[in-house]
Amino acid sequence: MGKAIDQIRDLGAPSMQGVRPAMPTSLTLVGAAAVLYLARDVFLPIAVALLLTFALAPVVAALRRVGLPRAFAVISTALITFTLIGIFSLIVALQVAELARNLPAYQSNIVTKVKELKEAGSENGIIDRIGNVLERINREIDRPTTETPTDPQSKRPDPLLVEIYSRDNPIAVLTNIIAPLIGPVAMAGLVVVVVIFMLLEREDLRDRFIRLAGFGDLHRTTEGLQDAGTRVGHYLLMQLIVNTAYGLPVAIGLWFIGIPNAVLWGLLAIVLRFVPYIGPIIAMVLPLFLSVAVDSGWSMLLWTAGLFIAMELVINNVVEPMLYGSKTGLSPLAIIVSAIFWAWIWGPVGLILSTPLTVCLVVLGKHVPQFEFLQVLFGSDPVLAPHARLYQRLLAGDPDEATDQAEEILEEEYLLDYYGGVAIPALALAEQDRARGVMSDEQRLRVAASGQTLVSNLEDIAIEESRDDEDEDEREDAEGEAGNQPIPDGEGMTILCVGGRGEIDDVSAAMLAQVLRAEGATATAVSFKAIEPASIRKLETDAVDTIVVCFLNRDSNKHARFVVRRLKRLHTRARVGIVIWDTSTDREAGPRKPAKDAEQVPGADFLASDMTTAAIEALTKRPSVPLATAARTKARRRLLPQVAP
Repeated sequence: MGKAIDQIRDLGAPSMQGVRPAMPTSLTLVGAAAVLYLARDVFLPIAVALLLTFALAPVVAALRRVGLPRAFAVISTALITFTLIGIFSLIVALQVAELARNLPAYQSNIVTKVKELKEAGSENGIIDRIGNVLERINREIDRPTTETPTDPQSKRPDPLLVEIYSRDNPIAVLTNIIAPLIGPVAMAGLVVVVVIFMLLEREDLRDRFIRLAGFGDLHRTTEGLQDAGTRVGHYLLMQLIVNTAYGLPVAIGLWFIGIPNAVLWGLLAIVLRFVPYIGPIIAMVLPLFLSVAVDSGWSMLLWTAGLFIAMELVINNVVEPMLYGSKTGLSPLAIIVSAIFWAWIWGPVGLILSTPLTVCLVVLGKHVPQFEFLQVLFGSDPVLAPHARLYQRLLAGDPDEATDQAEEILEEEYLLDYYGGVAIPALALAEQDRARGVMSDEQRLRVAASGQTLVSNLEDIAIEESRDDEDEDEREDAEGEAGNQPIPDGEGMTILCVGGRGEIDDVSAAMLAQVLRAEGATATAVSFKAIEPASIRKLETDAVDTIVVCFLNRDSNKHARFVVRRLKRLHTRARVGIVIWDTSTDREAGPRKPAKDAEQVPGADFLASDMTTAAIEALTKRPSVPLATAARTKARRRLLPQVAP
């Protein structure tokens, strides 16, 4: 019992006492961004080549396993890949040229649609008024500063626009066509060469990187490289499959609807879906605009919008979860921020590469301590353990969010496991802060009040567990397999849980009482003030079988002895147990033996340190040990070594 909670606590989420990841200085971050921006002509082709190498490396490895030589496997893979990219680019260029030639033919439809909209708003004159206002503003902006609005004679005539034509120079025309293509072609050629050499020298580059970055820790560096290659390659491959499954139906659907250049919009949809979030929107806007220009009515617009919405629903809810889900390891906010950053640094190409580049940075932060802040900032894994998150919410006075977090865990676990593995450690953090003097009285009371509210909010779950008899056998079997003693049935038992020394102890007592109620007992919780010398005689325990006093402070043994003596003298029939919560207890090793630990608090019927042991001992039906008998037994144990032969 409690194994799942332990797994949740250890799921890569450091505790609040862990080492805080070191953040680089602002100068370092600004310098890195400046280098990436100023040297983008160098880093951009290298980044593209690196990502393509990650994507093509599994293909080359598969060909080599078949028995093909390395050079042949690399060159054939690169040749096929870049041939497909070239064909893709050529088709897009031809489709764009055809669309540009046909655009003037759609002008009449656009003008007709504008007139229809204007006539639709002519009844109230909204469009005319907006047009008049804009025209008046434009006239005022263009008016010369020397002209006075009240003097119409001072208005100067508009200057006559003159356009100079010159004969076409064939060399100049050729230069104007070729010059814009030199940069992209040169970059593409550089990427091809770098990819081929990276694939040929992949093992050598890996060894050199290990020698430079992590020769002292080969295990961590090797794991990081494998993680980066696997995650980025898997993302690119799956994203390409998803985008193709999106673009092909879009192209076919637009062709049936009658949108011109349907192949172009399908291919652009494949590329634009690499851009997170805004890519699908851009891919949808252009065909929507063209449907307005082509169709004389509005039906084509509705069909086009319906096609894109249906494809988004299918891809997001069926195809993506089936293929890879959300395995990039990035949070949604990190994807948006990275898209903005890389678009600013490297333009549209950086926008397309933003997600895989950020995945590489997150993997770097996961395996290199100096860059751990990248994993914390951009990773999707929780950075706080569940008990630390709970304490933070209690400290902020937000029991509602704390309840939501608890209910998520309680969907898979029992209330006893949640309190023992998450809630009690959270209260222990609060007690540590109180003992160190860093918690004010207001904060202490806020934590206590939020904790009591959390317990009240979970009362319905405790009632459901107490009524749930169908899974009782399954639960006992699980406890037996874990080596733990099964929790006794609490039917017919009356138990009183008391806070030890403060309001936070009262919260732990309320949690224990709720767990005991879930086991069928009649359990109530009272404040620590009820066992103070001035009010302990007013405590009604005539029908109580067991009194359990809870302490979060580990140095409470002396105070616990006084409490046991007071309760034993006033209430001789009830069993008195002490719970000193120990969050470092190994719950998988099973409950502690109360007879051995009870010697630390003379007179106590039992001493527990975790929720499971406390529940078992509180529900165990044993007679109360008288205070005097317990003292004599302890004295006899001290004398036994002296009389032994």
